[in-house]
This record gives sequence, structure tokens and C-alpha cells, in this order.
Amino acid sequence: MGRATDRRTVVRIDVDGDGSVRRRPDTLSAEEPFEIRVGPAGPGRRAPLAVTMRTPGDDLDLALGFLFTEGVIRSADDVLTAQLCAGTDQPNTYNVVDVVLAADVPPPVTDPSRNFYTTSSCGVCGKASIDAIRTRSVHPVADDPMRVSPRVLAGLPDRLRERQRAFERTGGLHAAAIFDADGELLAIREDVGRHNAVDKVIGWALRAGRVPLAGHLLMVSGRASFELTQKAWMAGLPLLAAVSAPSTLAVDLAEEAGMTLVGFLRGTSMNVYTGADRITHPSPVPAA
Repeated sequence: MGRATDRRTVVRIDVDGDGSVRRRPDTLSAEEPFEIRVGPAGPGRRAPLAVTMRTPGDDLDLALGFLFTEGVIRSADDVLTAQLCAGTDQPNTYNVVDVVLAADVPPPVTDPSRNFYTTSSCGVCGKASIDAIRTRSVHPVADDPMRVSPRVLAGLPDRLRERQRAFERTGGLHAAAIFDADGELLAIREDVGRHNAVDKVIGWALRAGRVPLAGHLLMVSGRASFELTQKAWMAGLPLLAAVSAPSTLAVDLAEEAGMTLVGFLRGTSMNVYTGADRITHPSPVPAA
């Protein structure tokens, strides 16, 4: 199995200190390709559906979360088996997962012109059109009565950072976590890719039978992009919070979904871009 981190030798240069130059070991975030193969039961090889660059670890969660948020499966029951395979790498790195779908689940389109190739920084780069990425959720998050206090939200970034074990060693991993409305942490996943971290934590929820995640929120360590908002909506999450900025498409999609979108969640302040009524506060929200 691959490791989430690895060691490399670097040349350390101290400009403002004593001007020293020395070699030292450094811990890096691992990044390896991961291929998801999908198909029906029976003999033969499943067809490749997606390749993503990811940090090894929680790979089955990543595969199931990806298939769910892309609309290939609707529940964990749609998957008969999901098994890591050795692939062709030497030594074996188990960078391939073979997913067998239930008999009543239609196999996904594997036309190369609409492939799902992704990088660690972009979850939708391989899609052939904008229409292909607007996967619709079956969960009506607009009707979710969840309420959360600003004080609970303000404490989430520190709680997230405290549990980012690989980030503490590398400084190079994103994190995604699911919290309840009281700020209790249910699960956290790390990855070199923002979208992979979200797929991993949603895959965990799917395998745990917790989807839809009504009454819960998703916290991410970076910015809130369109694809992360889409994934949150697919999982039935009524609130997405990020320590950095959202994009215009993320705000538009959150508005369309009836989702609460919080950005720049740092210290004791935050920006609420959509769904401000879910944030409890003694002072009234000023009129637009």
C-alpha cells in the first residue's frame, strides 16, 4: 500500500538567519495516480472510468464517494464489491480499485470524449462540457431545518487543524470533515486534492449508512469551489463552510440548492454567502 507521506532530502537555505546552507530530510505529501474501474459482475476486467491524482489512504472511501457524487451510484447498496488491485506498478502500490455494480445499476458511460480524468487540483477538468458537471442531487437540502450558532462555526477551523495529522508533518494536504450542528466531529479525511478529501469523507458516510447527511455540515480547509458545493449537495449536506473564498459558481449553485455557504471562516469572523437564516444570531441580519 502507498503511504500518505514520504521523505526526501532537501537543501535548506536560511537567508535571514546565519546564511547557512545544509542538507536535511523533509516530509512530503504523497501523490500517486488512482484508477477507478467499474462494471457489472462476471468474468473479465471492469472498464476504467476515472483516474485521479490522490494521496494514498482511505481509497475505498474515495472510490465510493467519487461514484456517489458523480451520480454513478445512489447508495452503498448499488455496489456489490469494491476491491483494491495491485495494478502493474513495481513494487505493487494498489493504485487501482475494481468496483462491481449491482445488477440493476446501469454502467456509467466510458466514452473517452467524456472521461473523468482529474488532477489533484481540479475535480472536473476532464469533463467534456459544463452540462456534464451539473449532476443533480435527489436530496432537498433547502428543506433542511438545521440551525448552527456562529460560535460553533468559529471553532471548527481549529478543530479541523488539530486532527490534520499528515498536514502537521507536510504542510501540503487539504482536509474535509463532517460535523453535526453542535460542532461534534464525525469524520475527517486528508488528501493532496480538495475534491478527493471531500469524496473520501462522503464515501465514509456512504459506507456508514449516514447519507443523506441532513442536519450536518461539511468543513473544508481551502476554498469552496463549484465541485465541492456539488458534492456537498449530492450528499444532502445543508451547509458547506470553508476557511477561504468561494467562487461565483459555488455561490450560484449553493443558492440554487438552498444550501448555506460560509467562506473566510477564520478567527471570530466569517462571510455567509447564501442561506444566512441557518446561522442563529441574536442580532437581525441587515436588509440587502
